[in-house]
Amino acid sequence: MTDGEILKRIDHTLLKMTASWEEIKTLCDEAVKFKTASVCVPPSYVKPIHEEFKNLNVCTVIGFPLGYSITAAKVLEAERAVLSGANEIDMVINVGDIKNGNFDFVLEEIKLIKKTCGEKILKVIIETCYLTEDEKIRLCKIVTESGADFIKTSTGFGTAGATLADVQLFRKHIGAGVKIKAAGGVKTREDLEAFINAGAERIGTSSAVKLLSGSAASGY
Repeated sequence: MTDGEILKRIDHTLLKMTASWEEIKTLCDEAVKFKTASVCVPPSYVKPIHEEFKNLNVCTVIGFPLGYSITAAKVLEAERAVLSGANEIDMVINVGDIKNGNFDFVLEEIKLIKKTCGEKILKVIIETCYLTEDEKIRLCKIVTESGADFIKTSTGFGTAGATLADVQLFRKHIGAGVKIKAAGGVKTREDLEAFINAGAERIGTSSAVKLLSGSAASGY
C-alpha cells in the first residue's frame, strides 16, 4: 500500500480546544497538498474553511466529545454545520443511554441527525473504550438500521482509542453499506496500514500527514 493510498483514507484532524485559525489553515493546506479524504475540525471553523478553501472536503463533530447533549442540540448543531459548508458529520452517541438500555432512543437520535444531514455523510462515534462487546455488537445493528454511513470507534478524548479487535468486530456485525472509521491512538505507518487492512475505510488522526508527507511529496 502506497503512502498516497493511505492518505486518501485520512480525515486530517485538529480538534483540540486551543486550536487557532493559523493552525487550522496549516491543517487545510496540508490536506490540499497531500490529498487527504477531509479535514476534521471544530464546528466553529467550518464556515471560514468553506469560504477560504472552496474545494476542500470539511468534516466536523457534533455532541463532541461526551455525547450527552440533548438530541435537539445535536440536531441543531448538525443543521448549522451543513449550512456552513460541512460535507461530513461525526456525531457522538450518548453512552449513558446505552448503559441504561435505551437502545431505541439512541437509534431514533441517529435517525434524526441523519435526516438533518440528508445526502451528507454521517459517522456515528460509539466510544468503544466504555462499551462491552455485546454493546458494541448491538450498536453495529443500530447504526446499520439508522441509515448512517459510518460507525466510528472513538473520539480520541476517551480512556483509549481504536483497536484492531474493534474494527474486526465491526466488520463482522455491521450491515451492507456501512463503513468503518478508526480514530484515536493511530500513530505509526504500521498502525495506519494495519487498520486499513482490518477494514477501516477512514482513519481519523493528526499524525498521518507528518508521518507520510516526505514520501508523498516525492511522488507517493
